[in-house]
Amino acid sequence: MDIPRFRNARGELVEVEAVAATRLKNEPGTIIEKVITGGAVAITRHDAPKAVLLSYDDYVSLARAREPSLGALAAEFDSLLASMQAPGARKAVASAFDATPAQLGAAAVREAAKSKPRARPRAVAARAVKRRKAAKAG
Repeated sequence: MDIPRFRNARGELVEVEAVAATRLKNEPGTIIEKVITGGAVAITRHDAPKAVLLSYDDYVSLARAREPSLGALAAEFDSLLASMQAPGARKAVASAFDATPAQLGAAAVREAAKSKPRARPRAVAARAVKRRKAAKAG
């Protein structure tokens, strides 16, 4: 069984010890003490990891790592806003608002033609089989 390692809240690289669910049931204090002192355990059932038990500090550290900070979100917003204020973007928005319905329709057709979906290989093969069967029957 390949149990991963991770960096805990103190920055230490920790190997996750596999612990059977029955051992956790029989020795909860020992297992919890191991987790509190900086380790982590993978709870297994039939030698397959089913859950991970880790300290509250490690949980908070992992949860914070997944959430962008307010500063990062503000920087991303500022970047997007700046890109929308660029001369090229302003010109494109202005031309879209000034366009006639016919011009908008023509632009939509041009863009749709660029990304025209190709026939799926299975559909093409199915049509070929049908044609062969029809030729043999006829």
